Amino acid sequence: MKFTLSWLKQHLETTATLDQIVEALTRIGLEVEGVENPGEKLAAFKIAKVLSAERHPQADKLQILSVDAGNGPLQVVCGAPNARAGLVGVFGAPGAYVPGLDVTLKLASIRGVESNGMMCSTRELELGEDHDGIIELPADAPIGTAYPDYAGLTDPVIDVAITPNRQDCMGVRGIARDLAAAGLGTLTPLTFDAFTSEGAAPDVRTKDTAGCPAFFAQTVTGVTNGDSPEWMRRSLLAIGQKPISALVDITNYLMIDLGRPLHVYDRAKLSGGLVARKAKDGEQVVALNGKTYTLDATMTVIADAAAVHDIGGIMGGEHSGVSADTTDVLIECAYFDPDHIARTGQKLTLTSDARSRFERGVDPAFLEDGLAIATALVLHICGGTASDVTRSGEPPLEPRVIHYDPRLSADLGGLHVAPERQAHTLLSLGFTIGAIQSADAFSDALFSTIEGKWPVTVPTWRRDVDGPADLVEEVVRIEGIDNIPSTPLPRMPGVAKPTATPEQKLERRARRAAAARGLDEAVTWSFLSEAEAAPFGGGAWTLANPISEDLKVMRPSLLPGLLAATGRNLKRGQQSVRLFEIGRRYLADAERATLGVVLAGDRRPRGWREGKAASFDAYDAKAEALALLAASGAPVDNLQVMGEAGDAWHPGQSGTLRLGPKTVLASFGMLHPSVLKAFDLDGAVAAVEVYLDAIPPKRATGFARPAYTPPALQAVRRDFAFLVPAALATDTLVRAVKGADKVAIVSARVFDVFTGAGVEDGHKSVAVEIVLQPTAKSFTDEEIKAIADKVVAAAAKQGASLRA
Repeated sequence: MKFTLSWLKQHLETTATLDQIVEALTRIGLEVEGVENPGEKLAAFKIAKVLSAERHPQADKLQILSVDAGNGPLQVVCGAPNARAGLVGVFGAPGAYVPGLDVTLKLASIRGVESNGMMCSTRELELGEDHDGIIELPADAPIGTAYPDYAGLTDPVIDVAITPNRQDCMGVRGIARDLAAAGLGTLTPLTFDAFTSEGAAPDVRTKDTAGCPAFFAQTVTGVTNGDSPEWMRRSLLAIGQKPISALVDITNYLMIDLGRPLHVYDRAKLSGGLVARKAKDGEQVVALNGKTYTLDATMTVIADAAAVHDIGGIMGGEHSGVSADTTDVLIECAYFDPDHIARTGQKLTLTSDARSRFERGVDPAFLEDGLAIATALVLHICGGTASDVTRSGEPPLEPRVIHYDPRLSADLGGLHVAPERQAHTLLSLGFTIGAIQSADAFSDALFSTIEGKWPVTVPTWRRDVDGPADLVEEVVRIEGIDNIPSTPLPRMPGVAKPTATPEQKLERRARRAAAARGLDEAVTWSFLSEAEAAPFGGGAWTLANPISEDLKVMRPSLLPGLLAATGRNLKRGQQSVRLFEIGRRYLADAERATLGVVLAGDRRPRGWREGKAASFDAYDAKAEALALLAASGAPVDNLQVMGEAGDAWHPGQSGTLRLGPKTVLASFGMLHPSVLKAFDLDGAVAAVEVYLDAIPPKRATGFARPAYTPPALQAVRRDFAFLVPAALATDTLVRAVKGADKVAIVSARVFDVFTGAGVEDGHKSVAVEIVLQPTAKSFTDEEIKAIADKVVAAAAKQGASLRA
């Protein structure tokens, strides 16, 4: 939020310097993002008058202007549609730096015609977003005067970051209140010119008490909607707001000044009374930004008998907006429920200054005075006669009382503050303590009457204060967080004990193993869009209040985030992408610790020795899965390879690693082409998901296995070639062979698979090497033959016959 120093001093009587104010703002939790003096960078720009305008001989959209900036006429080539003789605007001579264009002007030739500088638009001077034409100033603006001096741009502009919980500081007055409580001055009383009202109150009402609990309104007849006063125009221009007309500028000014959004309707464009109601499904409204929005029955609108005129609390409609011809207006001052505003804004993807305030929560007790101040300004600036006020509904004004123990400042906040000082701070911020209504009413005698815990009443503009801890925060931030003494945490005597849980240790091992294998770690969002989650079965959990529609669903898999990161890397020219991430999947029953891997691009680059580049395949994914499981402590020798990896995987090039038929430890293989298309990826992509929470934990006591002792006798290797049905998984055959003699056979592996000549159709030849390890004495020929017979018999049970 931006405001000028002079604007702040309208609410704060202070002798503090700009530097002191800026330091105090950040100290009390209102972080200053920047301070700038727009007049400094625009000092070279002067007010100039266009003496004549003629069409450029070489371009239909360009004009040759004769411009007087106080030192005689200069020739300027201009393409602005509103450039014309007699116009008074802002001129930059050669040598002036144009901040909006990031260029320094110089003498130039445009289509063969010399141009000595330029006439500037609002955007080019970074004073707003208007770029439809050059700035138009009043005809009596002093020619040759520096534009910053004329526009009042010499006033420092302070930009403060307002956190979502500080709705009271969405107006300059709220910021001034905080500074006054911090000891930088005195908050000035809020006053306005008194006026009399006459005539019937307007016909307004609320039928949606959930979305719009209170709707106050007043009409003013006989207004003249011209330009707003110079002081108001300068204030708005200084913070980047474009002055439009007196009626519009009044509402914008009060929104920034007091944090109170209002809306003004042209009564001539209304049909009957106004009502706050729920929209009908499919109703449409053209908003003030020129866009058409389709509404639904969850949204609050302001409508008359004919149409919708306002998306309640967010943006008014274009049809009923005021114009230069407006003579009768209706001023709306309503209270809208913050949750309804937030949901409507998200559905419509519509942001506005009003929405940013209403969804934080404006002061529900400031309807009466807010409407009176707006009406007084309209009468003072535009003239006219005010009607009586219509008050429909009731704002939520139930008082909140917190019983506060001042000792919590030290116990909870770590800062000892005298009770009297705490009371004065809370009273200065607008809280009341028992019978003490304000800091001015504070006295030792009155304070001494409060016994036990203080009954602290929360002001209506502090929706964020909910309990004693919030009051401690108020006291501590005003005193200064820097004043909290640094206190080390107590430490137990002796050597510190390890604190990492088994789950944390498992993730550390997995992370180190993945990095050691050449994978790059990525950290992606835990939230996805619905489109990204859909290929992986959709999300079980959807956020009710997401920060973006693209971050709405809690991820059912780590692969979508890794695929998005892979796509970004490939599009930037990366030839080989090897990413991994350790995080959580959010399933219907629980959060699941998972390690995800994505392999894309070239597994091996092209070279003189290997030839063409090689891509990743399902076997690469399987190798990564087995290596990561082994490093994580999984019993990889007991794993079974099975199918059914899921719809996101290629059905013929993927699988799962399991301990038994039900315990899935990992999925691996190539991703389905439809998934790659959804993420705009070309070429094949291999992936792995290791389900860390499914890995069986180590035994609580003792060792899982004895210490390794090298065997004293040499192992014996034997090869078997089996003829097996083509549909038989080689893993099934290997497991059967290895289980033929669990004592003597220590390992078995496939070293050849053959189909073709000599092998009948529907079959394949699988060669298996087994390793026999003698223990007490070497094997005899008879013992080896007996083991071989067991191997052949075990293979036969799987439909295999010995080939050689």
